[in-house]
Amino acid sequence: MKLHSLKAPAENKRNRKRVGRGQGSGMGEQSGRGHNGQKSRSGAKVKAWFEGGQMPLQRRIPKFGFKNPFRTEYQAINIQKLADFIEAGRLPDSVTVQNLIDEGLVHKNRKVKLLGSGEIDKKVTVEAHACSKSAKEKIEKAGGSVTIIA
Repeated sequence: MKLHSLKAPAENKRNRKRVGRGQGSGMGEQSGRGHNGQKSRSGAKVKAWFEGGQMPLQRRIPKFGFKNPFRTEYQAINIQKLADFIEAGRLPDSVTVQNLIDEGLVHKNRKVKLLGSGEIDKKVTVEAHACSKSAKEKIEKAGGSVTIIA
């Protein structure tokens, strides 16, 4: 078999659809464009968000408030979840951000904030980017400590 002897399969040799060549073809009269309207005209281009002159959706929806572009987004971890993972043996007593990433509790490019929901009764050392007051109190009450990293 040589490259010059290769042939395309029969189903690959379909003729292109010739529109506007009379009613007998089934694609005459409006040539598959429907009846009147903007998209039936030649050269018609309609943007995907255009609504025919109606007030567009992005202008109808109310806009309010302020979104700070410099806000620091944290991924929250409750101390109850830490306590559960430590009790199950999945986290060591000295918890770092890398431990949390390895266990799949936080995303690798996000900053971590400890929140005080739940109870912890084991002495642990936790490293995080931020910590709530209640979480810090509960960890220190159990004999542990919290280290804030940059």
